Amino acid sequence: MGVVSQMPVAEGKSVQQTVELLTRKLEILGAEKQGTFCVDCETYHTAASTLGSQGQAGKLMYVMHNSEYPLSCFALFENGPCLIADTNFDVLMVKLKGFFQSAKASKIETRGTRYQYCDFLVKVGTVTMGPSARGISVEVEYGPCVVASDCWSLLLEFLQSFLGSHTPGAPAVFGNRHDVVYGPADTMVQYMELFNKIRKQQQVPVAGIR
Repeated sequence: MGVVSQMPVAEGKSVQQTVELLTRKLEILGAEKQGTFCVDCETYHTAASTLGSQGQAGKLMYVMHNSEYPLSCFALFENGPCLIADTNFDVLMVKLKGFFQSAKASKIETRGTRYQYCDFLVKVGTVTMGPSARGISVEVEYGPCVVASDCWSLLLEFLQSFLGSHTPGAPAVFGNRHDVVYGPADTMVQYMELFNKIRKQQQVPVAGIR
C-alpha cells in the first residue's frame, strides 16, 4: 500500500533544488535508484450538448496513466468511481467527444526517480503543467502489505525519517476502509487529489502582485 503527498518547496530554494535535497536524504539513508516514473492526468468535462437547458453543472472526468501500470488507463470522477481499462481507452475518449471534451491546457504530470529502500519504494517527482514546474510529489509504497491498518505505523515512521515535519496524515482515500485491501486505484485517487490541489494553488492570486 502507498501514500501520495505534496512536499512544499524549501524556503529560498527552487523546486529542483528541493527535489535534490529530498533525494540526497534518501541516498544518505541507503536508498538505491531504480529507474524513473511518470504519472499524468488529463481533464475532460461534460460536453455542453449533453447538459440540456436546466443549468446542470457539468461533470469532470480525469483520464490518468501511471508508468508502474503501462498497460492500464485510469478514468476517475471526483468523489466517484475509478474505472481501470486498457490503454485503448484513450482512443475511446476521442470517439466520445460528443459526450466528454478535453479541457484546454489541462494536462498535468509528475516525473522523477524511483528509489528502493528495503521493502519501501519511494518516488520523488516534479509536478509540471506545460513547461512550468508547479510542485513536488512524494509517493511511498510499502510492498509487503496491502491493508492500511496492518502497516500504517511503520509507513508513518519511514515517512518521518526523511520528510520530517512535512509528513502527511492518513490519506482521505482510506476513510473508514483501514481493513480493506489497497489497490492501484487508491494510488491514482491520491494523485488526482494532489494534482487538483496544485491546480487550485496556481489559481490563488498572490497578495501584492497586480
